[in-house]
Amino acid sequence: MTATSLRRWAWIHKWSSLVCTVFMLLLCLTGLPLIFHHEIGHLLGTEVEAPAMPADAPRISLDRVLEVARAQHPGKQGMFVSQEPDDDRVWYVTLSDTPTSDTNLKQVAVDARTGAVLAEPKLDEGFIHVMFKLHVDLFAGLPGTLFLGFMGLLLFVAIVSGTVLYAPFMRKLEFGTVRRANSARIKWLDLHNLLGIVTLVWASVVTLTGVINTLADPLIDLWRFDQVSEMVAPYKGQPLPSQLGSLQQSVDAAMALEPDMKIGFIAFPGTTFTSPHHYGVFLRGESSLTSRLFRPVLVDAQSTQVTDSRDLPWYVTALLISQPLHFGDYGGMPMQILWALLDIATIIVLGSGLYLWLRRRRRSAELALQSEAAPIEARQAAVAGSEAK
Repeated sequence: MTATSLRRWAWIHKWSSLVCTVFMLLLCLTGLPLIFHHEIGHLLGTEVEAPAMPADAPRISLDRVLEVARAQHPGKQGMFVSQEPDDDRVWYVTLSDTPTSDTNLKQVAVDARTGAVLAEPKLDEGFIHVMFKLHVDLFAGLPGTLFLGFMGLLLFVAIVSGTVLYAPFMRKLEFGTVRRANSARIKWLDLHNLLGIVTLVWASVVTLTGVINTLADPLIDLWRFDQVSEMVAPYKGQPLPSQLGSLQQSVDAAMALEPDMKIGFIAFPGTTFTSPHHYGVFLRGESSLTSRLFRPVLVDAQSTQVTDSRDLPWYVTALLISQPLHFGDYGGMPMQILWALLDIATIIVLGSGLYLWLRRRRRSAELALQSEAAPIEARQAAVAGSEAK
């Protein structure tokens, strides 16, 4: 590689890193507690705990679950009903003023076996909520999300350019060398390079999946325009349903179509994931991978009959697969610990890169001051010499 090419790559690496470093540090710091959000919820007492009962305890009707939830907040209507992938003992019912509301939402956790209200999780407060919002959109909505996606792209450019520069930099050093006998700047430079190359694959995967996640809203909108509009085309121009049919019967109809799958979540008519005429029943598999993938089933909200069901398009599938890869929440505690250690290593890489740039800038300023002072000192010496004569 020529000297000119090296200088060009060094320029790309420096400026792509500098522009995104502060925001990437924020994402790494907020992402760390999100890796353990369930465990933190248990410690803070905010995680919903279902009482122990026999595994074969009968389940109550979803119509009863919805009735219990709405009794907690009269006047609100159903928006979503969901369950955790690894716990079917609790239904989480999200209620809203209108199907498209994004404020003043209420959630009620209902025991799927007894119908008892277990908790009312707060959707817009608490430590994990603050960390999540900072990590996802900086409390700025879609513009904040897309901005962080752009910062992620810059980080990927920094990773690629840093990899290109690593080989010529390490040509005269053994892999993993950290020159401790030298100055603090040299030690941090070696550590920056070592941790950067060690976390290369992980950082690339997490960065790219993070960028994909920032496109969630546009991709869902594209899916609605592309597939959902075709699936509900026969209902175009029809009056809205005056009364909704049985939620349980609608779910039973969807489950009869895919008996080997489980319920992921249910979207009520008029919400983002369905149409004003349908319940959207989203079914998932049971393996580590398929539990993250959904199959949408549209059920007529009045007749409770299935009207259409299709596989998700590739771009939504890519989005769903990217989410567990980004947060490392598909392999249990060992995977969470690994993700946390790699996250900490990345924080050190980003922090050391910023430190090195500040040290170099400070050193350049000191040299500039010295060069400016040199002519003045020379003139003073010359004047002193002439006066001595």
